[in-house]
Amino acid sequence: NRYATGTVIEARQDKASGNIVTLLVQSGTLRLGDPIVIGEACGKVRTMRNDACEEIVAATPSSPVEITGISEIPKAGDRFMAFETDKEAKNIASLRKAGSKTKKFSEHKPLSLDDVFANIKDGLKEINIILKTDVNGTEEAIKNSLAKLNVDGVKINIIRSGVGTISESDVVLANASNAIILGFNVRPGNNIKDLAKEYGVDIRLYNIIYQLIEEVERAMEGLLDPVYEEKILGTAEVRQLFKFSKIGVIAGCYVTDGIVKNRAKARIIRDGVVINDVNIASIQREKDQAKEVKKGLECGITLEKYDDIKEGDIIEVYEMVEVVKKWV
Repeated sequence: NRYATGTVIEARQDKASGNIVTLLVQSGTLRLGDPIVIGEACGKVRTMRNDACEEIVAATPSSPVEITGISEIPKAGDRFMAFETDKEAKNIASLRKAGSKTKKFSEHKPLSLDDVFANIKDGLKEINIILKTDVNGTEEAIKNSLAKLNVDGVKINIIRSGVGTISESDVVLANASNAIILGFNVRPGNNIKDLAKEYGVDIRLYNIIYQLIEEVERAMEGLLDPVYEEKILGTAEVRQLFKFSKIGVIAGCYVTDGIVKNRAKARIIRDGVVINDVNIASIQREKDQAKEVKKGLECGITLEKYDDIKEGDIIEVYEMVEVVKKWV
């Protein structure tokens, strides 16, 4: 006397009747008009026949029945369950679909520049690229240079390019199309970096065109050497400016992530675009000089030979570390 559960025996598609599913009711009673979920599909029992091809309105345990009204063709062995309302059935089906997508996503291994040569040896013939630059002229120059690359019949396919910082939609597209994101003189925000890390999307950032082209070409040839790679230490937001005739401009900052270190390298980012790349001259915490300041604290930052700072600018602090890139 409960809502039915059971297993799919087989399923097929019919031009006149739509999807026809043969079920074995294993517990409860399946009734005509019941909302039902089978695997990731849902629907309502529109017609029901028994094993003698007779139209029936209810099926009890151990009854094989043939039903119509399901939105998709399920697989043999899928479990089904009847519900009281359409809303409940649709919610369960959508949850199952979301779970399936998550599983598929966790099994998906996006392409990285380090993996390019190995994938070429395995038969890869086209490398998908998403390109983001600071200005149109640079965008066209890089696109033209990448289009000319051809190593052993493997070509570059630029699926999206544009001016401006790397966005969430770029990361989502890269994940879906197994693409690598190349950024020239642009910097993604921390939320975009976290999203890319979650999806496993490879983002490569450059500020010299020939280095970008050369690294892509050498990746295609399997010749990437040990290189120095930047390590982001932290970011600080400029909230107030203090001008002094002897010192210059001191940027009153709030450290939003990681730490900022004295004498470290720093980028000035305005609206997602790199304005300049300088060194930190000094960091002041209250009235004292500081070697470093951690996330959540305020400080004053002076930059070497650079005073063109505005409120709202982001100071991204980084250092270069030597890494050895390994081919998979």
